Amino acid sequence: MPTPNDAPESPPAVMVLNAADPSGSAGLAADIGVCAAVGCHALPVTTSIWVRDTAEIFDVVDIDADAVVEQARAVLEDVELAAWKVGFLGNVEVVGAVAELLADYAQVPLVTYIGGLQALEESQAEEYVKAMQELVLPQTRVLCGNVTSLIQFLFGEGERDEPPSLEAIMKQAHGFGVQYLLVTGILVPENHVENVLMSPRRQLLRERFELFDAGFSGAGDTLSAAVAALLGTGAKLDQAVHEALEFLDQSLDFAYRPGMGHLVPDRFFWAQSSPEGETETISPVGLQ
Repeated sequence: MPTPNDAPESPPAVMVLNAADPSGSAGLAADIGVCAAVGCHALPVTTSIWVRDTAEIFDVVDIDADAVVEQARAVLEDVELAAWKVGFLGNVEVVGAVAELLADYAQVPLVTYIGGLQALEESQAEEYVKAMQELVLPQTRVLCGNVTSLIQFLFGEGERDEPPSLEAIMKQAHGFGVQYLLVTGILVPENHVENVLMSPRRQLLRERFELFDAGFSGAGDTLSAAVAALLGTGAKLDQAVHEALEFLDQSLDFAYRPGMGHLVPDRFFWAQSSPEGETETISPVGLQ
């Protein structure tokens, strides 16, 4: 019978700071599933609580900033960290507290995901965005988001004659201290979308996928968590983003609808049964 001394080496640990999602579609639920699927151990820190279903967020329950940091520091004193992923932090106080925490581990790569802030009141959203820009973005290695969400987050809600170019979005993000930018959901002809990884100097990766005719909950959290987890395994940035995009595409291809709202990505698509009823044993995104 095996003993604890026979236990295999621990997988890389990724701390994910995000909202608790009782629908299981986005937030920490997505982060934990993705980390497990690509071979990492998630360290989930609850930054707020969403009151939501699979269609929409109805309310946000705040968590005291000290409680958020205490969750994180307790485990950080115990477990070696390979990467961070920051999602929704809830409010300005939590943003400030998390920023101080991140600064103590500046050598660990940080992936920040920007999603919609519809659950916040307008004044709250403005303060939250400003705090993120000033405190978290300067520490961010990779900023991820849908092109529309990124434009709103980085440039505000002002009227524009035309949307900013990808180069302008990268320049704006870099002005806040972001090292790399992953822009998703760029509509292109023939019913496809493109996703672009950029540095301040050039495009590093551009990949095209067929556009799904469906609404999803948790796609952005899935992608950003996959990038963070793959960086945590030691993958180079372009490889991590490529494999994360492939992982997202297949997760969406196998998505399911647990309720009456949006589809939810299947982060364990690679473990599905084959048509003959045999369980597939392939590893996700080529991680053999």
